[in-house]
Amino acid sequence: MTSRTRRFVAIAAGSLLAILAALAAFVWWGPVPVSDKRVLLDFMLGRGIQPPSAATVAERLQPPPGFRVQVFSSEVPLARVMVVTTAGDLIVSRTRANVVSLVERDGNSDGVSDGHRVLFQDLDGPHGLALADGWLYIAERTAIGRVRFDAATGRPTGPYEHILTGLTTDGFHQTKTIAFGPDGWLYLAQGSSCNVCIEKDPRRATMMRMRADGTGAEIYATGLRNSVGFDWAPWNGTLYATDNGRDLLGDDFPPDELNRIEQGRFYGWPYFNGFGVPDPDLGGQYTGDAPPVHPAHGFRPHNAPLGIHFLRSARPSGYERAALVALHGSWNRRTPDGYKVVALRWRDDGTIEESDFLTGFLNEDGIIGRPAFVTEGLDGAIYVSDDYAGVVYRLSAVP
Repeated sequence: MTSRTRRFVAIAAGSLLAILAALAAFVWWGPVPVSDKRVLLDFMLGRGIQPPSAATVAERLQPPPGFRVQVFSSEVPLARVMVVTTAGDLIVSRTRANVVSLVERDGNSDGVSDGHRVLFQDLDGPHGLALADGWLYIAERTAIGRVRFDAATGRPTGPYEHILTGLTTDGFHQTKTIAFGPDGWLYLAQGSSCNVCIEKDPRRATMMRMRADGTGAEIYATGLRNSVGFDWAPWNGTLYATDNGRDLLGDDFPPDELNRIEQGRFYGWPYFNGFGVPDPDLGGQYTGDAPPVHPAHGFRPHNAPLGIHFLRSARPSGYERAALVALHGSWNRRTPDGYKVVALRWRDDGTIEESDFLTGFLNEDGIIGRPAFVTEGLDGAIYVSDDYAGVVYRLSAVP
């Protein structure tokens, strides 16, 4: 069996599991509402919708006071993770298209990308991206690779080679997310193979880390069902990760999570949900010595928090100790929820306050997008990827 055939079989198996999960949602909760049926079908088939028009964006999307929003690029179907080069361009992974693209910076100051080109194609579900010391790192479904990258020209300058292989892709949550920490290590998050189960591969549902060349890979934290996004708070270097809670326990439980990640700690899954509530299926099987670490913050159930980005230079003021989180939105809930970007503010007493930042993807007229990841440009502009409409949005401060 060739590598291409094996990849096709693995992707087909994952799609079949997604379809079975969706059918389970129908059986458990009954039919989803009409407004959500298309999202459910598209979720099963891995497809998107046409980008919204400028008029629709102006009418529907609502940024906070002091910001304006516009379409930066509509040439990136299935856009997910974004990283900003030192020249100000965006590198964007298009996971289900098996493509990594470059979205050129706005050189003429009209608020729109100057162009788009494909950097890599025929990859194996590229998702996580990282830039460090002249290297571009790409996390595929079964491996992490890197290539020399010239930011000035926006092009790779050498061969693409894998530095870590043998990652598993059975079941759900096949994407891998990577980022370099303040300690210089490359961190890797990979989700569980199931809704709730005991994993065969101990690396699944964990946070790992390794050296920049892929050596020394180790498990850093466990019990993280699907931590798609993570980032470090710039004021103290603390690592935080989003986490998607399990399904089939109703519309309103368990909460999705933001976890403060510390080395060697256990965060609950699959034995506990939310703030230490034993799981009805596996809660009685936990044999660990210590209770799970509770979330630092709870999101609404089934909102599917994905990318998180701590703001470094956002304007206007009021976001000095804040992160933005993309809520991808529910696909398995009787009343759709999420579908927006929220701001998390860290208060002096350590509490975290959540508020809306970019809304309007969901209203009574339907769903026009699903925010996936957030990043920040060299000029402080904020970029939001939408893998459903195939758009990168740009939010900038109103003069």
